[in-house]
Amino acid sequence: MTRRKVKLAFIVNDAARKITYKKRKKSLLKMVDELSTLCGIEACAIIYSPYDSQPEIWPSPCGVQNVLSKFRTMSEFGQRNKMVNQETFLKQRVLKGKEQLNKQRRDNKEKEMSMHMFECLNAGKIVSSNMSKVDLNNLSWMIDMKLKDIGRRLDTALLPPQASASPNEDIEMNNVDTTVNSHGDEPILFDNEANLENEFWSNLL
Repeated sequence: MTRRKVKLAFIVNDAARKITYKKRKKSLLKMVDELSTLCGIEACAIIYSPYDSQPEIWPSPCGVQNVLSKFRTMSEFGQRNKMVNQETFLKQRVLKGKEQLNKQRRDNKEKEMSMHMFECLNAGKIVSSNMSKVDLNNLSWMIDMKLKDIGRRLDTALLPPQASASPNEDIEMNNVDTTVNSHGDEPILFDNEANLENEFWSNLL
């Protein structure tokens, strides 16, 4: 059975609040202990509550003093650099959520423009007549990026081979081109440019 999402709000019922406090306190101290052991760091916890006359500390008074002493020796900027309260934490979560939402919107828009581009290519014209000026600009940008990418791939595929023939070879190399097949095997000889062009397009397909 999946756990129910807890609403982060003050618990009005006194008995329920006290039970929740005890459970959460035990869980919190356990996590601090695991964090200190697994990551090899010094950590401490001080918990004040209306249910206990003395604050509860972890791991011990001496351990707490050592951690606090090291913390006080830090500069004021170092102490407050990553210190957050509930309000600051929620603001950070909201900001992160907005950034994720904007990124998802950009991704969705790019996919939408890609679909429009392929529809227009299949039809040979602009398919959707109700596209806004912004959508048309985005579609134009998408087409330009695809054409540049295709151009880069063609330039890379059509680069001349770097290997030179050995003078001791018996094969006549006049008017003969060499290339390497798509499987990385030995160079294949072609006796004319037409065969080379056919082989190139077959590899692309």
